[in-house]
Amino acid sequence: MTQMRAMSDKPISFADVFPEATEAQWRARVDAVLKGAPFEKLQGRTYDGLTISPLYARLLEERPRAVKAGEPGWARLVRVDNPDPVEANRQALADLENGATGLHIVFQGAPGAYGFGLPAGRAALEQALEGVALDVGLPMELDLGPQTQEGAQHLAALIAAANGEAANVVFGHDPLGLMALTGGAQPDLASAAELAASLPGRALVADGRAVHCAGGSEAQELAFTLASALACLRALDAAGLDLEAARGKLAFRLSADADEIMGVAKLRALRRLWARVEEACGLMPAPIHIHAETSFRMMTRRDPWVNILRATVACFSAGLGGADAVTVLPFTQALGLPDDFARRIARNAQSVLLDEANLGRVADPAAGAGAFEALTDALCEAAWALLQETEREGGLAASLACGAFQAKVAKAQAARARAVAHRKDAITGTSEFPNIAEAPVEVLAPMPALMPAPQPAGALALTPHRDAEAFEALRDRADAEAAARGARRSVFLANLGPISAFTARSMFAKNFFEAGGIAAPGNEGFPDEASLAEAFKASGAAFACICSSDPVYEDWGQKAARALVKAGARHIYIAGRPGAAEATWKEAGATGFIFAGCDVAAVLDEALRLA
Repeated sequence: MTQMRAMSDKPISFADVFPEATEAQWRARVDAVLKGAPFEKLQGRTYDGLTISPLYARLLEERPRAVKAGEPGWARLVRVDNPDPVEANRQALADLENGATGLHIVFQGAPGAYGFGLPAGRAALEQALEGVALDVGLPMELDLGPQTQEGAQHLAALIAAANGEAANVVFGHDPLGLMALTGGAQPDLASAAELAASLPGRALVADGRAVHCAGGSEAQELAFTLASALACLRALDAAGLDLEAARGKLAFRLSADADEIMGVAKLRALRRLWARVEEACGLMPAPIHIHAETSFRMMTRRDPWVNILRATVACFSAGLGGADAVTVLPFTQALGLPDDFARRIARNAQSVLLDEANLGRVADPAAGAGAFEALTDALCEAAWALLQETEREGGLAASLACGAFQAKVAKAQAARARAVAHRKDAITGTSEFPNIAEAPVEVLAPMPALMPAPQPAGALALTPHRDAEAFEALRDRADAEAAARGARRSVFLANLGPISAFTARSMFAKNFFEAGGIAAPGNEGFPDEASLAEAFKASGAAFACICSSDPVYEDWGQKAARALVKAGARHIYIAGRPGAAEATWKEAGATGFIFAGCDVAAVLDEALRLA
């Protein structure tokens, strides 16, 4: 018994079982696999041009941290955005009774309204909050639109009438964010500062979601948020508030998407960067309040169930990055007004991460991890450089007024659109692994056309985009054609030879064309040109795609193309890069090539135009 107890008390270490590996050994193995290709082939690039390496060393030295204050974890917010205040109230009460710990109150026309939102006026707000305990310090975030700015004063009055405190309330005034979103004139920051001084707690928010939703990069979103907060701080200082009181009037809001490492790094970088601003102002850095909302830009209308996974990863990243409050968009948000089921899934994602995965129990869990630390540092440098550039342009308002900041965002958006079109940035369920037989998903009301807000002549607005829009438009065209014709357009997969030869490229082609709503039914392959031509004639397809291995292509690929042309195929794609055989393929009748890295959206657009 004594011997057994001694054995059980001895810690078990598996590190001693294996010899210690060195980076040099790893590089030698990598070089062998690369076979002469440069190591940089394994490195990625962000839209800020930052390098993402395949391996990072653990950071051993200690460094100062800017962590949040308060209880572990984050406030689990739910959206109060139903245009019917009575229904919004029912939803809010149900959410609060089932795990939510705070409210994200969204008004019509707000940056986060996404087509819906509470109407203006105190009566609507009062109805929406009927029965909500306003005297217990409930966390609340306001999302205000150009016509609903008075919502902050209405909420403050309701809290005061309930003898409550507003310490956990962000009243949501965001003058520069609305300027960016609407392209309007420079805001009156002096009036905004006076209003903020009259409200309790955090009255102003520096919100970077407009940059994110317009396709901007992480550093651009951070620089915009910092520049907005700095402009508000200066206005509060000019209004007579001391800097200590002024910074207490500020809160921050960012988007969190499914890029886990960059999402964590972005929130960590914001805390470090604002601490640097505070130091430059002669202040000792203090914890800031960050509200993160899962990205609307990453949401899809097609196969929206995948949005549950995206939103969960985004929430995970926001929580680990140090968000004080998180809003998870329901998975049907891009389709319309989410129903109770979609809201429940969004709410429960946070509960699982906090209550079951215990993600909130560690402060700054990414500290010391090589990838997170390196990318946090790189983001800080890139965002600080952009902030300095914006300051040289006269500050954020001046930069927006002349269009300089918008031009930077537009450049990032153009690069992002190219990456999506080429499937470098793949969208599962939309551009990759689509389901053209998906069943419709219910919402309470369909998404209205998101028309831009009325803008003055020459206005420069940051126009919101969703990454999936280009592929969704292709699917919409294909569906409309199918409804009009009574049959869906299809491509004939000309699978040559045995299954082992064509499976890889045949599956690639199926996913490729169905991403555009073009059916690609499979088959067992064809041993010769005669059976291939006969099957094509019977298929009724408008065009064909030849799929097989390179040896089969060399053996009888061009013969197959000629047989398809003779059978009536007016357009023939080849699955794979043409290489040196491009001229031979075209001479045989091939008219296009599909391969990893090609412009998928452009090819699908062409395919939908074929007669």
